[in-house]
Amino acid sequence: MNKSRFTMLLLEPGEIYFEDYSSKMSEDEMINEYSKSGRLKICSKSLVFEPHSITEPLIKMHLKECLKISSVYSRADTNDKSNVLKVEIKQYCEMLEDNILAPYRFKYESKVFYFHLDFLTTDECLNHLLQLHRASTLPAQEHNSMIATIIHSRYMRMVFDPVMMDDYTEQILSEYQVEKISPLVRHQGKLALTPTMLYFQPFSNIECNPILKIKLKDMRRMYKRRFLLRQVGLEIYCTEESPISHIYLTFQNSEDRDKVCNTLDGLPSVNLERVHMEEMTLQWQNGIVSNYDYLSYLNCLADRSKNDLTQYPVFPWVIADYSSDTLDLDNIETFRDLSKPMGALNPKRLEKLLERYHEMSDPKFIYGSHYSAPGLVLFYLVRKYPHYMLCLQNGRFDHPDRMFNSLLDVYNNCLRNMSDFKELVPEFYDTSAKGDFLVNIHDINFGYRHDGTKVDNVQLPPWARSPEDFVNQLRAAFESEYVSKHLHQWIDLIFGYKQRGEEAVKAYNVYHHVCYEGSIDLETIFDMNDRHAFEVQIMEFGQVPTQLFTKPHVRKITHKIPRLLTRDHNGYRLECVDTIKLHKEAVTCVIRSGGRVMSVGKDGILKVYDMVLKKQIRSVVLCRTQLSSCVMVDEHILAAGGWDNEIYLYDVEYGRIVESFRAHDDSVSCLLWLKKELLLVSGGWDGVVRVWSLVGKVGQALRGLRAEFDHDGNITTVASRYRKFELDILAGTNDGEVFIWEYRSKDLLNKIRIHSSPVRGVCMLTSDRIVTVCGGGDMTVTDLNVLNTVFEKNMGGEIYSLCCDGFNVVWVGDSEGQLLQWDLIAVTRLQQLSAHDDIIQSIFYDAPSQTVVTASADKSVKIWSLSEMS
Repeated sequence: MNKSRFTMLLLEPGEIYFEDYSSKMSEDEMINEYSKSGRLKICSKSLVFEPHSITEPLIKMHLKECLKISSVYSRADTNDKSNVLKVEIKQYCEMLEDNILAPYRFKYESKVFYFHLDFLTTDECLNHLLQLHRASTLPAQEHNSMIATIIHSRYMRMVFDPVMMDDYTEQILSEYQVEKISPLVRHQGKLALTPTMLYFQPFSNIECNPILKIKLKDMRRMYKRRFLLRQVGLEIYCTEESPISHIYLTFQNSEDRDKVCNTLDGLPSVNLERVHMEEMTLQWQNGIVSNYDYLSYLNCLADRSKNDLTQYPVFPWVIADYSSDTLDLDNIETFRDLSKPMGALNPKRLEKLLERYHEMSDPKFIYGSHYSAPGLVLFYLVRKYPHYMLCLQNGRFDHPDRMFNSLLDVYNNCLRNMSDFKELVPEFYDTSAKGDFLVNIHDINFGYRHDGTKVDNVQLPPWARSPEDFVNQLRAAFESEYVSKHLHQWIDLIFGYKQRGEEAVKAYNVYHHVCYEGSIDLETIFDMNDRHAFEVQIMEFGQVPTQLFTKPHVRKITHKIPRLLTRDHNGYRLECVDTIKLHKEAVTCVIRSGGRVMSVGKDGILKVYDMVLKKQIRSVVLCRTQLSSCVMVDEHILAAGGWDNEIYLYDVEYGRIVESFRAHDDSVSCLLWLKKELLLVSGGWDGVVRVWSLVGKVGQALRGLRAEFDHDGNITTVASRYRKFELDILAGTNDGEVFIWEYRSKDLLNKIRIHSSPVRGVCMLTSDRIVTVCGGGDMTVTDLNVLNTVFEKNMGGEIYSLCCDGFNVVWVGDSEGQLLQWDLIAVTRLQQLSAHDDIIQSIFYDAPSQTVVTASADKSVKIWSLSEMS
């Protein structure tokens, strides 16, 4: 038997297919030699007859064009019941003659068709047909309502068939009326969920399989989706081994959708990959994730899916040169300005658009058409998916002169036309498909342009040798340094803080209010006329993506730190090589210098341990209160800060206190030594950071005070950074804030509230990125250019210490004695060790010896040797 030529794309978008009947079609009540065998398809808006002969066209009869549908008795029929349907119609159309995809041929003439049903009588189907015929005479919104009632009635009568299940003993947890969504098509059916399987049983026989099965263990990603501005969608992606790669479902309401999500989340057989947006953003910024993959990810998060043409993934034009012989990616004139929407690239056109905008009454819009809508998507993809275009445009292609014929013409039109502001689709940058959307692969007759040229393959720019070369060069441009530097500006427009509100107005980025999420709540619109009008408008106009960012997006790091990113290993293996137990109370800070390990503790004692001799060589009581911190200020002199407000200078070589001085009006909480400038930075509970020079010169310390920075809260940690020739001092406070001071001018550059609990550590990752940890258990990466959090991870316990290797690896110590190692380029946890029995108070990385030293409230110090992970 021939494979069916009938698909849902031969119907109107969203039309429902119910069932079909084996029959013979004739133009007479009698079956004769001209009768054609086939199947009669019953749909919500039409009847379609599909002949078995592949050379015969399919006949589509719109129900609204039907004059009468009735039952007649065939003279050849000796039974009492009729099996002949008579359809009188004003006009009809023919499709797929000789199985060639072409515009439908409309027959504007009255005709009578007779359908001789093979296996049932007209009584068994006529009432349903007449009901659909009556519905077709109603206004669109009432028709939709009546069809929805019919579907619900079928759903209530439908019983899920357990024979189709993998195991008939499976317990069905829940059942729902759903639709399976694919481009321009909605398949109604029933969803059944068991502890191990997800089943979709369609109402009709249009699907290849009577039931679709997904093993829950094969599910990898699950996204809630907005469908026609309603939060009712769910898209599930599976492993490559799964027979069904993914499925897109919509529910009757958001409550049903959320119940299914919560149920799946709670089932032990479901093991989803959870990639958080902050983690992906940081990986993109570090160059781990490509521009293409990152933008694909953002589209997915923002409800864009290739299954929904109203929300197809949107990508930017990046190249502005379609006339040169070669594409020069080192010339900025080659690229489009990514800081502006397409409609704002041409100043003269923008001026005219703004004139109209200022004359409008609220709600105003600058652009009367959108950058992504079903018609715009299929404009680009008509050669690859011609059946989509025929479905969307009632069996017709666009006028040949209005089709996607030339890259140069289309780009110029997007710059100049007063109603064309479209962006691109991902196929322009997808090298795996080799640019097949640019080629008339189905050899379709699209017609001839006004100059007599036949519409065939898309005309490429001179710099492209072939469609594959064109896409490869576009992809190279998309991953280029220029685009990497500026892509965040386009993200701000489409997914970010310039998408709506006052910032959108400033950026000339304002579209019709209907396309914005939240502007219309269809659930509260009870007038069927208004609701249908909005649904049609949404379908045709397009939708703005879900807003993902409310602050400026971070910029990708390009040439700034390439050497830091090109290491041959992915972190370190830690092996404990020595455990030192010298203190009688908690150890608060530890450092290493050469073969010596120095530690201070809650008992106010400084201990010096010789790693070669494996014994203590110094022990001195520096103060009667707790010592909080210590640093080496030269080869032999150690500085320690105490809770008695003093800083002590101790000569480790000769074993004597060189000097002590009152540094703060409250406890000294942290110290930092700047070797290059020979400066000691101290922070205190008095809310002050002070910078000292002349440290180590007896009696000169107080005279060496070089800077003083006041804060609102207690200082918990200090760090430094270099900006070209400028030195900045960073201070973390118990209020969760980080202050950035310029040392030379003494100006406060920025104040950032990063945490809601005390900052316990600050490290510089690059000159414009810091990693911080707080008592609440959060580790956060912050971009100092936009003062925005790039990545945040809760460690699950209270954090007390932080250390960085100067590249991409950080170590974090928590209240349970756990030592966690993270790679903040790949954004992954590399290792977790039970290092101590209590709080890890201090972590010190010694680059020359490739060791990490940890100090704990369990009174011990441990030395860990580092070896590279392969």
